[in-house]
Amino acid sequence: MEPLELLKIAANALNEKKAVDLSAIHVGELTVIADYFLLATATSSTHVRALAEAVEEKLDRAGVAPHHIEGRATGWILLDYNSLLVHVFSREAREFYNLDRMWNDGEVLDLTGLLDTAQEASV
Repeated sequence: MEPLELLKIAANALNEKKAVDLSAIHVGELTVIADYFLLATATSSTHVRALAEAVEEKLDRAGVAPHHIEGRATGWILLDYNSLLVHVFSREAREFYNLDRMWNDGEVLDLTGLLDTAQEASV
């Protein structure tokens, strides 16, 4: 599956579960670790887990398994899908690690169109 399609599915899953401050950064020109970072903030530790589980479930239904998952018991869960890294943060962890600033040389994507496309495709 193409990286942008992975991003669409994951972003839609996070949006459906009411993720806060959802953003995507194209980092493919800056690093070899991934093409895209998808960042989301949760409102509680339970919400962090629920958001990560929603992404994992939606991508599993699309036939894509994560390469690796880190941090299930912390305020930052990382789901590694090779070309897409999904970061689900507690508010405190997002502010502390500030990946948005760290990767500000990457292209920030407008998710509005991606979410609309993903939602139309699921109807």
